Amino acid sequence: AYSSRGNRRALRARRIPHDIPEKDDQKANRTRKGSRGGRPPTFRPQRYRQRNTIERLMNRRKQFRAVATRYDKLACRYRATVQIADILIWLRAKPDRPKP
Repeated sequence: AYSSRGNRRALRARRIPHDIPEKDDQKANRTRKGSRGGRPPTFRPQRYRQRNTIERLMNRRKQFRAVATRYDKLACRYRATVQIADILIWLRAKPDRPKP
């Protein structure tokens, strides 16, 4: 469902750039239809790999209960909660200490 036509259409309507790999069964169906199947969607593997970094950051943020459940009702308070979580994530990374 992640790479469905409906999802791609919704992202395009909102002008959100996307790099979603096409599943093998979807490729087979498109090629089976021939010219009626349409052209293949654009896919840039390098950009798709960079998505992993963002997903890992979001998973780290979700370890903080207030961020994952969104207790704050106001957007400015929620944004502040996310910033505090980011600071704690950054401090835990200990960038100023040399690796053993």
